[in-house]
Amino acid sequence: MTPTVRFNAVSKHYGTTAAVDAVSFEIEKATLVTLLGPSGCGKTTTLRLIAGLEHATGGGIEIDGRDVTKLAASERDVSMVFQSYALFPHMNVLENTSYGLRASGLNRARAEAAAREKLALVGLAGFEMRLPSELSGGQQQRVAVARAIVLEPKVLLFDEPLSNLGARLRRRVREEIRGLQQQLGLTVVYVTHDQEEALAVSDRIIVMKDGRIAQDGAPRALYERPASRFIADFIGNANLAETMVTRLDAERVEIVLAGAKLVLRDADALVGPALLAIRPHAISWGDALAGTIAKAAYLGSHMEYEIAVPGLAEPLFAIIHDVARPRPVGDQVRLGFDPTGLALVPRG
Repeated sequence: MTPTVRFNAVSKHYGTTAAVDAVSFEIEKATLVTLLGPSGCGKTTTLRLIAGLEHATGGGIEIDGRDVTKLAASERDVSMVFQSYALFPHMNVLENTSYGLRASGLNRARAEAAAREKLALVGLAGFEMRLPSELSGGQQQRVAVARAIVLEPKVLLFDEPLSNLGARLRRRVREEIRGLQQQLGLTVVYVTHDQEEALAVSDRIIVMKDGRIAQDGAPRALYERPASRFIADFIGNANLAETMVTRLDAERVEIVLAGAKLVLRDADALVGPALLAIRPHAISWGDALAGTIAKAAYLGSHMEYEIAVPGLAEPLFAIIHDVARPRPVGDQVRLGFDPTGLALVPRG
């Protein structure tokens, strides 16, 4: 099957600076792929290259098997939902939603009928005559989505679509976007710097760093099998600690962490010094390792602790869901570890 989007060694230079550096990937039809990374990593430039809002200085871009590298944005059959929503303030919801169809030459009746259908799909039936200023942030977001999907594009692009929304609304709207993508079988490229958001909505995540792909894979694979210390720390946070691999068998390895022996699944490990990524949720009260509570914070649904452990360069950051029995600063504790939250990562 021909991928909907294909990047072949695409680069974008601004003078001597490479915003995107020989990036290659494919995006299959009806999948949601997130471009994730810190500010300045190249993810937004990559999205704009797909949209035709930027033009590549090297390599080639294909959409649905057609070379669009040199085509204008209007010739690419893509739609974008911008961070600011970019709604026309003087137009009502129906006019905003049908604008693209009217601009392409479709008559008013057919354009408005299609717009009403898509507005109903995003839960805005009955809002057609309202102005953007009369809508909440979440409702404006839905109008922007309806305006994009009414054009039935080959690719739907989202540029940080939830950044203007509060935490609770962000969660609800991201679920709506994901549900709509799956319901309509849309091919979506989604940009965010929020790791939790990326994990929640994506079929696949492309993590970028310094204009290149740092790792590309399913959310669970990136979280459980990070390919570098950057990925381990960026996706979901991780404690990074020096360890020693002492014994191997076909499926498991034995490691020594601050004098304690732990067993985890890692067929790719080598005997000798290694770097261990420990997810905060993988730490519990147990009997493997002794430590002292250095910091404690109550966050309603869980406690966050920093635990100083002799032999480790930095305290371990732990998320413990037992809020009924908080441990005070200075308390001596013993720790256990869930092997599913432990991963050996390359030292580079």
